[in-house]
Amino acid sequence: MSDFTSLSRRRLLASSAIAVAATLGATGSALAQSGNIHRVLRIGYQKGWFSILKGRGTLEKRLTPLGVSITWTEFTAGPVQLEALNVGSIDFGDVGEAPPIFAQAAGAPLVYASTSVPRPHNEAVLVPKGSTLQKVADLKGKKIALNKGSNVHYLLVKLLEKHGLKYADVQVVFLPPADARAAFERGSVDAWLIWDPFLSSAIKTLEARVLADAQGLANNRQYYFTSRDFASKNADVLKIAIEEVSAIDTWASKNKAEAAQELSKVLGLERSIVELYVNNLRYGMVPVTPEILAEQQAIADTFFELKLIPKKLNLRHAAPIDLR
Repeated sequence: MSDFTSLSRRRLLASSAIAVAATLGATGSALAQSGNIHRVLRIGYQKGWFSILKGRGTLEKRLTPLGVSITWTEFTAGPVQLEALNVGSIDFGDVGEAPPIFAQAAGAPLVYASTSVPRPHNEAVLVPKGSTLQKVADLKGKKIALNKGSNVHYLLVKLLEKHGLKYADVQVVFLPPADARAAFERGSVDAWLIWDPFLSSAIKTLEARVLADAQGLANNRQYYFTSRDFASKNADVLKIAIEEVSAIDTWASKNKAEAAQELSKVLGLERSIVELYVNNLRYGMVPVTPEILAEQQAIADTFFELKLIPKKLNLRHAAPIDLR
Protein backbone atom coordinates (compact mmCIF):
# COMPACT_ATOMS: atom_id res chain seq x y z
CA MET A 1 0.00 0.00 0.00
CA SER A 2 1.44 3.41 -0.98
CA ASP A 3 2.09 6.08 1.65
CA PHE A 4 -0.53 8.28 -0.07
CA THR A 5 -3.18 5.55 0.10
CA SER A 6 -2.31 4.79 3.71
CA LEU A 7 -2.49 8.45 4.66
CA SER A 8 -5.85 8.90 2.86
CA ARG A 9 -7.26 5.89 4.62
CA ARG A 10 -6.14 7.19 8.02
CA ARG A 11 -7.70 10.57 7.26
CA LEU A 12 -10.94 8.92 6.23
CA LEU A 13 -11.03 6.85 9.41
CA ALA A 14 -10.22 9.90 11.51
CA SER A 15 -13.03 11.90 9.84
CA SER A 16 -15.48 9.07 10.46
CA ALA A 17 -14.48 8.88 14.11
CA ILE A 18 -14.99 12.62 14.54
CA ALA A 19 -18.44 12.40 12.95
CA VAL A 20 -19.46 9.57 15.26
CA ALA A 21 -18.16 11.41 18.32
CA ALA A 22 -20.12 14.51 17.37
CA THR A 23 -23.32 12.50 17.00
CA LEU A 24 -23.09 10.57 20.24
CA GLY A 25 -23.69 11.98 23.70
CA ALA A 26 -21.93 10.72 26.81
CA THR A 27 -24.07 7.61 26.94
CA GLY A 28 -23.52 6.96 23.26
CA SER A 29 -19.76 7.26 23.65
CA ALA A 30 -19.75 4.67 26.43
CA LEU A 31 -21.79 2.31 24.30
CA ALA A 32 -19.52 2.84 21.34
CA GLN A 33 -16.53 1.74 23.41
CA SER A 34 -18.31 -1.49 24.27
CA GLY A 35 -19.23 -2.04 20.62
CA ASN A 36 -22.90 -2.27 21.55
CA ILE A 37 -24.26 0.86 19.89
CA HIS A 38 -26.89 0.35 17.18
CA ARG A 39 -29.31 3.27 17.26
CA VAL A 40 -29.57 6.86 18.49
CA LEU A 41 -32.64 8.69 19.78
CA ARG A 42 -32.11 12.43 19.26
CA ILE A 43 -34.42 14.43 21.52
CA GLY A 44 -35.18 18.11 21.02
CA TYR A 45 -36.68 19.85 24.03
CA GLN A 46 -37.43 23.17 25.69
CA LYS A 47 -36.86 23.88 29.37
CA GLY A 48 -39.61 22.13 31.29
CA TRP A 49 -40.73 18.59 32.00
CA PHE A 50 -38.27 17.12 29.49
CA SER A 51 -35.47 18.79 31.49
CA ILE A 52 -36.55 16.77 34.53
CA LEU A 53 -36.66 13.57 32.47
CA LYS A 54 -33.15 14.30 31.17
CA GLY A 55 -31.83 14.94 34.66
CA ARG A 56 -33.15 11.68 36.04
CA GLY A 57 -31.61 9.50 33.37
CA THR A 58 -34.43 6.96 33.50
CA LEU A 59 -34.85 6.91 29.74
CA GLU A 60 -31.16 6.10 29.29
CA LYS A 61 -31.47 3.24 31.78
CA ARG A 62 -34.23 1.65 29.73
CA LEU A 63 -32.72 2.22 26.30
CA THR A 64 -29.06 1.40 26.97
CA PRO A 65 -29.70 -2.38 27.22
CA LEU A 66 -31.32 -2.17 23.77
CA GLY A 67 -28.16 -0.62 22.31
CA VAL A 68 -29.78 2.80 21.97
CA SER A 69 -28.01 6.02 22.94
CA ILE A 70 -29.65 9.41 23.47
CA THR A 71 -28.63 12.93 22.54
CA TRP A 72 -30.43 15.93 24.04
CA THR A 73 -30.60 19.31 22.29
CA GLU A 74 -32.25 22.28 24.00
CA PHE A 75 -34.28 24.74 21.91
CA THR A 76 -35.80 28.10 22.77
CA ALA A 77 -39.12 27.52 20.97
CA GLY A 78 -41.28 24.88 19.33
CA PRO A 79 -40.96 26.14 15.74
CA VAL A 80 -37.17 25.83 15.94
CA GLN A 81 -37.53 22.28 17.24
CA LEU A 82 -39.68 21.36 14.28
CA GLU A 83 -37.28 22.99 11.84
CA ALA A 84 -34.66 20.65 13.29
CA LEU A 85 -37.00 17.71 12.68
CA ASN A 86 -37.56 18.86 9.11
CA VAL A 87 -33.81 18.86 8.34
CA GLY A 88 -33.30 15.52 10.07
CA SER A 89 -31.46 16.75 13.19
CA ILE A 90 -33.82 15.37 15.86
CA ASP A 91 -36.23 12.47 16.17
CA PHE A 92 -38.53 13.28 19.09
CA GLY A 93 -39.81 16.25 21.05
CA ASP A 94 -42.83 18.08 22.45
CA VAL A 95 -44.61 21.25 21.38
CA GLY A 96 -47.98 22.96 21.63
CA GLU A 97 -50.83 22.75 19.12
CA ALA A 98 -49.76 25.40 16.60
CA PRO A 99 -46.10 24.71 15.68
CA PRO A 100 -46.84 21.30 14.09
CA ILE A 101 -49.34 22.98 11.76
CA PHE A 102 -46.67 25.31 10.39
CA ALA A 103 -44.14 22.49 10.20
CA GLN A 104 -46.51 20.35 8.17
CA ALA A 105 -47.24 23.31 5.88
CA ALA A 106 -43.48 23.59 5.34
CA GLY A 107 -43.29 19.93 4.35
CA ALA A 108 -41.89 18.44 7.54
CA PRO A 109 -42.36 14.64 7.67
CA LEU A 110 -43.75 14.77 11.19
CA VAL A 111 -46.22 12.41 12.75
CA TYR A 112 -47.89 12.73 16.12
CA ALA A 113 -46.68 10.15 18.63
CA SER A 114 -48.88 11.05 21.62
CA THR A 115 -50.62 13.98 23.25
CA SER A 116 -51.69 15.34 26.61
CA VAL A 117 -55.21 15.66 27.87
CA PRO A 118 -56.80 19.10 27.24
CA ARG A 119 -55.33 21.97 29.26
CA PRO A 120 -57.68 24.89 28.58
CA HIS A 121 -56.96 26.71 31.83
CA ASN A 122 -53.30 27.17 30.93
CA GLU A 123 -53.90 29.80 28.23
CA ALA A 124 -56.01 32.92 28.56
CA VAL A 125 -56.59 36.55 27.67
CA LEU A 126 -55.34 38.88 30.40
CA VAL A 127 -56.16 42.49 31.16
CA PRO A 128 -54.19 44.77 33.50
CA LYS A 129 -55.10 45.28 37.11
CA GLY A 130 -57.72 48.01 37.23
CA SER A 131 -58.78 47.59 33.60
CA THR A 132 -62.34 48.63 32.81
CA LEU A 133 -62.72 45.67 30.42
CA GLN A 134 -65.06 43.16 32.01
CA LYS A 135 -66.03 40.78 29.20
CA VAL A 136 -64.70 39.58 25.87
CA ALA A 137 -67.16 41.78 23.94
CA ASP A 138 -65.43 44.80 25.52
CA LEU A 139 -62.33 43.99 23.44
CA LYS A 140 -63.91 45.56 20.34
CA GLY A 141 -61.54 48.18 18.97
CA LYS A 142 -58.87 47.35 21.56
CA LYS A 143 -55.21 46.43 21.09
CA ILE A 144 -54.46 42.79 21.87
CA ALA A 145 -50.93 41.40 22.04
CA LEU A 146 -50.19 37.81 21.09
CA ASN A 147 -47.54 35.64 19.50
CA LYS A 148 -48.31 35.28 15.79
CA GLY A 149 -49.34 31.80 14.73
CA SER A 150 -49.29 30.43 18.26
CA ASN A 151 -51.93 28.47 20.16
CA VAL A 152 -53.43 31.69 21.50
CA HIS A 153 -53.81 33.08 17.98
CA TYR A 154 -56.35 30.34 17.39
CA LEU A 155 -57.91 31.00 20.80
CA LEU A 156 -58.48 34.65 19.90
CA VAL A 157 -60.40 33.67 16.77
CA LYS A 158 -62.65 31.32 18.75
CA LEU A 159 -63.16 33.83 21.57
CA LEU A 160 -64.25 36.54 19.18
CA GLU A 161 -66.61 34.18 17.33
CA LYS A 162 -68.25 33.12 20.58
CA HIS A 163 -68.87 36.71 21.66
CA GLY A 164 -70.17 38.03 18.35
CA LEU A 165 -67.04 39.80 17.19
CA LYS A 166 -65.00 39.48 14.01
CA TYR A 167 -61.23 39.24 13.79
CA ALA A 168 -61.20 42.68 12.15
CA ASP A 169 -63.03 44.15 15.17
CA VAL A 170 -59.83 44.13 17.27
CA GLN A 171 -56.32 45.47 16.75
CA VAL A 172 -53.95 42.53 16.93
CA VAL A 173 -50.35 43.37 17.87
CA PHE A 174 -47.93 40.55 17.12
CA LEU A 175 -45.28 40.28 19.83
CA PRO A 176 -43.29 37.39 21.34
CA PRO A 177 -43.99 36.72 25.04
CA ALA A 178 -41.21 38.89 26.53
CA ASP A 179 -42.04 41.90 24.35
CA ALA A 180 -45.77 41.38 24.86
CA ARG A 181 -45.32 41.43 28.62
CA ALA A 182 -43.35 44.67 28.40
CA ALA A 183 -46.08 46.26 26.26
CA PHE A 184 -48.71 44.97 28.66
CA GLU A 185 -46.89 46.50 31.64
CA ARG A 186 -46.48 49.86 29.87
CA GLY A 187 -50.15 49.97 28.94
CA SER A 188 -49.31 49.97 25.22
CA VAL A 189 -51.86 47.19 24.69
CA ASP A 190 -55.23 46.63 26.32
CA ALA A 191 -55.05 42.86 26.62
CA TRP A 192 -52.61 39.99 26.22
CA LEU A 193 -53.27 36.43 25.11
CA ILE A 194 -50.66 34.13 26.62
CA TRP A 195 -49.97 30.62 27.92
CA ASP A 196 -48.22 29.15 30.96
CA PRO A 197 -45.88 29.70 32.64
CA PHE A 198 -46.01 33.29 31.32
CA LEU A 199 -49.70 33.34 32.24
CA SER A 200 -49.10 32.42 35.88
CA SER A 201 -46.17 34.83 36.09
CA ALA A 202 -48.31 37.78 34.94
CA ILE A 203 -51.07 36.87 37.38
CA LYS A 204 -48.64 36.59 40.29
CA THR A 205 -46.26 39.47 39.61
CA LEU A 206 -48.45 41.97 37.75
CA GLU A 207 -51.79 41.11 39.35
CA ALA A 208 -53.17 40.70 35.84
CA ARG A 209 -56.78 39.55 35.60
CA VAL A 210 -58.06 36.69 33.47
CA LEU A 211 -60.80 37.93 31.16
CA ALA A 212 -61.38 34.46 29.68
CA ASP A 213 -59.48 31.24 29.28
CA ALA A 214 -59.75 28.53 26.62
CA GLN A 215 -62.38 26.42 28.37
CA GLY A 216 -64.87 25.20 25.79
CA LEU A 217 -62.99 26.85 22.92
CA ALA A 218 -59.52 25.32 22.54
CA ASN A 219 -58.00 22.26 24.15
CA ASN A 220 -54.44 23.56 24.39
CA ARG A 221 -52.87 20.11 24.24
CA GLN A 222 -49.18 19.32 24.35
CA TYR A 223 -48.12 17.16 21.42
CA TYR A 224 -45.25 14.68 21.23
CA PHE A 225 -43.90 14.36 17.71
CA THR A 226 -41.49 12.28 15.69
CA SER A 227 -40.69 11.72 12.01
CA ARG A 228 -42.46 9.11 9.93
CA ASP A 229 -39.17 7.40 9.14
CA PHE A 230 -38.10 7.16 12.79
CA ALA A 231 -41.52 5.93 13.90
CA SER A 232 -41.52 3.26 11.20
CA LYS A 233 -38.08 1.91 12.12
CA ASN A 234 -38.01 2.46 15.89
CA ALA A 235 -41.48 1.75 17.27
CA ASP A 236 -39.98 0.06 20.35
CA VAL A 237 -37.78 3.07 21.18
CA LEU A 238 -40.64 5.49 20.67
CA LYS A 239 -42.93 3.45 22.91
CA ILE A 240 -40.39 3.55 25.75
CA ALA A 241 -39.80 7.28 25.31
CA ILE A 242 -43.52 7.99 25.58
CA GLU A 243 -43.81 5.74 28.63
CA GLU A 244 -41.04 7.65 30.38
CA VAL A 245 -42.57 11.03 29.55
CA SER A 246 -45.86 9.72 30.90
CA ALA A 247 -44.11 8.57 34.08
CA ILE A 248 -42.85 12.12 34.72
CA ASP A 249 -46.38 13.42 34.11
CA THR A 250 -47.84 10.92 36.57
CA TRP A 251 -45.21 11.73 39.18
CA ALA A 252 -45.91 15.46 38.88
CA SER A 253 -49.66 14.91 39.25
CA LYS A 254 -49.08 13.11 42.56
CA ASN A 255 -46.25 15.29 43.88
CA LYS A 256 -47.21 18.83 42.87
CA ALA A 257 -45.21 20.62 45.57
CA GLU A 258 -42.04 18.73 44.74
CA ALA A 259 -42.68 19.10 41.02
CA ALA A 260 -43.13 22.86 41.39
CA GLN A 261 -39.89 23.15 43.33
CA GLU A 262 -37.94 21.17 40.74
CA LEU A 263 -39.54 22.91 37.78
CA SER A 264 -38.98 26.38 39.26
CA LYS A 265 -35.23 25.71 39.24
CA VAL A 266 -35.38 24.55 35.62
CA LEU A 267 -37.41 27.57 34.47
CA GLY A 268 -35.70 30.12 36.71
CA LEU A 269 -39.04 31.31 38.08
CA GLU A 270 -40.23 31.93 41.62
CA ARG A 271 -41.74 28.84 43.17
CA SER A 272 -45.10 30.56 43.80
CA ILE A 273 -45.45 31.20 40.05
CA VAL A 274 -44.70 27.60 39.15
CA GLU A 275 -47.02 26.35 41.88
CA LEU A 276 -49.91 28.26 40.28
CA TYR A 277 -49.01 26.76 36.90
CA VAL A 278 -48.64 23.21 38.24
CA ASN A 279 -51.88 23.39 40.22
CA ASN A 280 -53.84 24.62 37.18
CA LEU A 281 -52.38 21.93 34.93
CA ARG A 282 -54.36 18.85 33.96
CA TYR A 283 -52.28 15.70 33.86
CA GLY A 284 -52.41 12.64 31.65
CA MET A 285 -51.32 11.47 28.22
CA VAL A 286 -53.54 9.84 25.61
CA PRO A 287 -53.10 8.30 22.14
CA VAL A 288 -53.74 10.51 19.13
CA THR A 289 -57.13 9.53 17.69
CA PRO A 290 -59.02 10.65 14.58
CA GLU A 291 -61.04 12.96 16.83
CA ILE A 292 -57.87 14.62 18.14
CA LEU A 293 -56.55 14.98 14.61
CA ALA A 294 -59.84 16.71 13.79
CA GLU A 295 -59.02 19.28 16.50
CA GLN A 296 -55.72 19.99 14.78
CA GLN A 297 -57.49 20.12 11.42
CA ALA A 298 -59.73 22.92 12.73
CA ILE A 299 -56.67 24.91 13.78
CA ALA A 300 -55.01 24.32 10.40
CA ASP A 301 -58.15 25.43 8.56
CA THR A 302 -58.34 28.58 10.67
CA PHE A 303 -54.71 29.44 10.01
CA PHE A 304 -55.24 28.93 6.28
CA GLU A 305 -58.24 31.29 6.35
CA LEU A 306 -56.08 33.87 8.16
CA LYS A 307 -53.41 33.35 5.46
CA LEU A 308 -50.89 32.26 8.08
CA ILE A 309 -50.11 29.11 6.09
CA PRO A 310 -49.93 28.96 2.28
CA LYS A 311 -52.06 25.89 1.63
CA LYS A 312 -54.84 23.76 3.06
CA LEU A 313 -53.57 20.77 5.02
CA ASN A 314 -54.81 17.26 5.55
CA LEU A 315 -53.91 16.37 9.12
CA ARG A 316 -54.36 12.68 8.40
CA HIS A 317 -50.92 12.90 6.79
CA ALA A 318 -49.50 13.46 10.30
CA ALA A 319 -51.42 10.58 11.89
CA PRO A 320 -49.50 8.10 14.05
CA ILE A 321 -48.26 5.20 11.97
CA ASP A 322 -50.33 2.72 13.99
CA LEU A 323 -53.59 4.69 13.78
CA ARG A 324 -56.37 2.48 12.43
